[in-house]
Amino acid sequence: MRGLNLGLVLAVAVAAVAAVLMGETALSSAQYGQALTHPLSGPGEVLWQVRAPRAICALLVGAALGLSGAVMQGLLRNPLADPGVLGVSATAAMAAAGAIVLGAAAVPGVVEGAALIGAALSGLVLIAVAARVRAPEALILFGVALSSFAGALTALIFNLSPSPIASAEVMNWLLGSVQNRSWIDVAWVAPALAVAAFLAWRAAPGLRMLTLGEEAARASGLSMGRMRILALLATAVAAGAAVAVAGVIGFVGLAAPHLVRAAVRGDPGRLLAPSALAGGLMLMLADLAARLVPTDQELKLGVFTALVGAPLFALIAWRAAREWRL
Repeated sequence: MRGLNLGLVLAVAVAAVAAVLMGETALSSAQYGQALTHPLSGPGEVLWQVRAPRAICALLVGAALGLSGAVMQGLLRNPLADPGVLGVSATAAMAAAGAIVLGAAAVPGVVEGAALIGAALSGLVLIAVAARVRAPEALILFGVALSSFAGALTALIFNLSPSPIASAEVMNWLLGSVQNRSWIDVAWVAPALAVAAFLAWRAAPGLRMLTLGEEAARASGLSMGRMRILALLATAVAAGAAVAVAGVIGFVGLAAPHLVRAAVRGDPGRLLAPSALAGGLMLMLADLAARLVPTDQELKLGVFTALVGAPLFALIAWRAAREWRL
């Protein structure tokens, strides 16, 4: 377990260095030296005010998505679960889209705050539903309905937008990106990720006991209500922070836990930290690849992850279907 986390930390460090050093604008060795010795110079601005916060944002957003995906898969005991299953990402995006259309994008922090509020509200609704239903399938179905309803409201907001500029901003947000992110955005997502990680850590023993079955977990003294609240709050905070900073980015929360699940032997409690590291690594590499792909217009990060993640999702679903058939 320690070896896995150490390996992921080293891989994240290497990817972070590559994300800072590499980009569309090529720098010479002398310019790299100037950036290191004079951070306020032109090359220094490129490295420390443009590339570095973008890389850290990708790392933190990916970690938030990976963590929330691992929590959801453990809570619902479903390998196909991710933050989007319960509608948290969709409601956060809906709230952000509403703030943009209302013209609040010009005020710093309003769109991000709206996304967090939307995620928090969906989390409260899910907690209320979880208190009344015991079967994870029922919670999944309600989450799918919530996600569909939030998606419909987002489409309605987009359709009724009075300004083409606002519509373009909403579309840009929905495609997902960490382009032009600053240290202020890092300051937005880092505390939220810390809170989500703490909540997930408190829920980890319950997620581990849940693998024995709900009845056995209850007989062992597990408070299902408390564990569900911790898990849902962790998911809402992490996914909401990710959407607030980067917009809608899919498949990372689904794929990251699967990359490390075998190494922890399927233990959902031990899966949390490696999933967060794997998610951060995935999104940093995806953002670097999106930057380096030679296109006239830079690929949006959400588009890139969807292109890569959709086939992976199909493969995971195919393997799960074969296991169910057996």
